[in-house]
Amino acid sequence: MDRIQAALHAQHRAEDLALRLPPLLVAAERVAASVAQGVHGRRRVGTGEAFWQFRRYQPGDGNNRIDWRQSAKTAHVFVRENEWEAAQTVWVWRDDSPSMNWHSARALPTKRQRADLLALALSVLLVRGGERVALAGAPVPASAARSIMPRLALWLTGQEGEHGGSGLPPPEPLPRHAQAVVIGDLLAPLDEIHAALKHLTGRGVRGHLVQVLDPAEENLPFDGRVEFRGLEGEGKLLVPRVESVRAAYRERLAAQREGLANLARAAGWTLTLHRTDKPPQTALLSLWSSLSQALG
Repeated sequence: MDRIQAALHAQHRAEDLALRLPPLLVAAERVAASVAQGVHGRRRVGTGEAFWQFRRYQPGDGNNRIDWRQSAKTAHVFVRENEWEAAQTVWVWRDDSPSMNWHSARALPTKRQRADLLALALSVLLVRGGERVALAGAPVPASAARSIMPRLALWLTGQEGEHGGSGLPPPEPLPRHAQAVVIGDLLAPLDEIHAALKHLTGRGVRGHLVQVLDPAEENLPFDGRVEFRGLEGEGKLLVPRVESVRAAYRERLAAQREGLANLARAAGWTLTLHRTDKPPQTALLSLWSSLSQALG
């Protein structure tokens, strides 16, 4: 009877913990897991203590690296390689400006929700890979411990209803040669984006841009008389026939994206384009591949 009561008590505790786990973290873990299944681990040879693999002895290898026990099993000499354990810090910033709290359809997430999901799922992957991660603005120190994930998720969730944030990353004093990931709609003037990137690249920070847009922002699918309302104090704009400005709008967006690509290329950064009607795994896989190369 005591065992049954103990089991029921443990079950109730587990269920209570699951209920308190932020849904954002559950979603991020799911997205990260699906991406992790399609990529190889980021384990690298180095001077750490964790064993990685045996390989055949090569000229130049020190005798102290030979694993005599493994070598005695075959006619070959093997050396023991350990994992690379010098974790790097990846600083993740996501746009929390009012324009991110928008979606064109109820079935779609807001840009802010998708940016939060990508930021947290990327953090999960980084920590699993042994890297230190920090979310800009979060009261959580950079860490490679998985225990920070619930705290980051709670912070992101708590920020959900806030407004008035900046649409560009702040000039934070990042460690030299760190990695930065900037996630937002990136619709600010190109000269302002350039200034923000210049501050980071000036400290030797390498990084990655991720533009998150709603499909309506890419296609402008509206017709007829439409009133547009700015979310950041721009006021209202009444367009009698939206279809008459659609071509010009798309050209303007294409120019913005070309400008982003040029800025990223000049800084040695990468650029990932993502729409909220597409699976988050697509953007995360592209971003993770770029980060793996940069951190490797």
